[in-house]
Amino acid sequence: MKKVLIIDDEEKVRMLIEATLSIGEIEILQASSGEEGLKKAREVIPDIILLDVMMPGIDGFEVCRLLKKDPATKDIHIVMLTARGQREDKERGLSAGANGYFVKPFSPINLMNMIDEILNR
Repeated sequence: MKKVLIIDDEEKVRMLIEATLSIGEIEILQASSGEEGLKKAREVIPDIILLDVMMPGIDGFEVCRLLKKDPATKDIHIVMLTARGQREDKERGLSAGANGYFVKPFSPINLMNMIDEILNR
């Protein structure tokens, strides 16, 4: 079974994503902070991480950088999910190692299609 880890400090966002993805055979894991997300990612090695940028403590850019630097987690597909849609933000996310960048508010259908595409590669 494929695993998706949602790392976002906003519970409503995590619940919306989980509801969107709960159709199909995907195990959905959640973390409410960068620190918790790092720990969970290293424990379960998910197929995809949906990562918020703006969180207290370790932000999404740093979480992404740390995961991509670690040989155990470097191959996880990371998609930044953020309200920060400026070109500089996107470039910063991609240079931290993110495989994709999705701007909030996002279309649940587009998100689901992107995840299906990644998982079926």
